[in-house]
Amino acid sequence: MRFTTTEASALAETLRDAARSEILPRFRRLVPGAIRAKSGPLDLVTDADEAAERQITAALQARYPGCLVVGEEASAADPTLLGKLASADLAFVVDPVDGTANFAAGVPLFGCMAAAVVKGEVVAAWIHDPMGDDTAIALRGEGAWIEAPDGHRHDLKVAAPAPLNKMIGAVSWTWMAEPVRSQVTARLPRLAGGVQFRCAAHEYRLIASGGAHLVVYNRLMPWDHLPGWLLHREAGGYSARFDGSEYRPDHTGGGLIAAPDKASWVEIREALLEGL
Repeated sequence: MRFTTTEASALAETLRDAARSEILPRFRRLVPGAIRAKSGPLDLVTDADEAAERQITAALQARYPGCLVVGEEASAADPTLLGKLASADLAFVVDPVDGTANFAAGVPLFGCMAAAVVKGEVVAAWIHDPMGDDTAIALRGEGAWIEAPDGHRHDLKVAAPAPLNKMIGAVSWTWMAEPVRSQVTARLPRLAGGVQFRCAAHEYRLIASGGAHLVVYNRLMPWDHLPGWLLHREAGGYSARFDGSEYRPDHTGGGLIAAPDKASWVEIREALLEGL
């Protein structure tokens, strides 16, 4: 199955509708008890996450009867959903509020993400910015762009390759185990600078638009990374797991480095992870 640009725009509107009706009305207005911890204090869920995911899931299943929807919150309740992703004829992964910690703290840096997976291949991706009210969209083999509600588009392109000491990137070390954690954090000064948004949605949009050069992640839950992975790839970037293998929808570990090109990926890998 291939998605047309018209379908891509329609699904962007699905995310926008959920943001307008379920996410933004709760921003900085969460009532007591509306924020809860899942696996630990760094893994939060709010009423907005759950309500937005329900709305998006219902819209997707109505538009594509029989599709599998693997939402972050639904998967927390039913872990078997994740195992069905790679073999489904048509599946969608959904992260209704990426950057929940920011959202819960009243920080206006969060996103609404989705990706379409056809028989194990990521074919389309969406990262909606509720505050900016535009959506980064990628279609496999057709490029990536930002689309506004009025239909205006501009293409996305990654930054040009640069020497390591001139690269800026987001390196997420929170979920890294030792000794990787200590080595990577000790070597961060080899880069020109770093950003840490606590929000993969905006970090992927940043590198896909050329605002920074790289991202490094350790934990790879599909709803967090499939949308951004395709967006970055279609904007001209190169990515692979820490061991150099291709990132796939059923991977949840092994790390990921996304860079402007393969040569940059090799340089980043050697600088941060050599010897591990």
